Amino acid sequence: LGSTSRGLIMGIKEQEEGEAIRRKVMGTAHVDRSLGNATDFDMPLQEATMEHAWGGVWTRDGLDHKTRSIVTLSMLIARQALGALKGHVRGALNNGVTPEEIREIIMHAGPYCGYPAALAAMKVAREVIDAHQE
Repeated sequence: LGSTSRGLIMGIKEQEEGEAIRRKVMGTAHVDRSLGNATDFDMPLQEATMEHAWGGVWTRDGLDHKTRSIVTLSMLIARQALGALKGHVRGALNNGVTPEEIREIIMHAGPYCGYPAALAAMKVAREVIDAHQE
């Protein structure tokens, strides 16, 4: 076990596995930016995210990464977490979710999450998909 800059106990194995998965899904440039922009104040949250979300959840058996991306997109749409949605649309594309599948996820969210949430998500997804296809 290691300790972070804030003294929290961190599972090094989980953090390393989490960082590897995060880089695979979100892209090395995104992870480098996130970690490079972190300060002593917010680095513990970056580390906790890599250990718990990426190292603890994304490494579990039971769902493949494509399915996890689909579920994650759905939850982010429901929460209207548009900043996180942008990164996870890129991650979903990296995990083999097609633009058509992303559109259908958003369409499906409309009646369940509200059309304002779906419309905002569609705008974010379109921007990411357009940039991805260039």
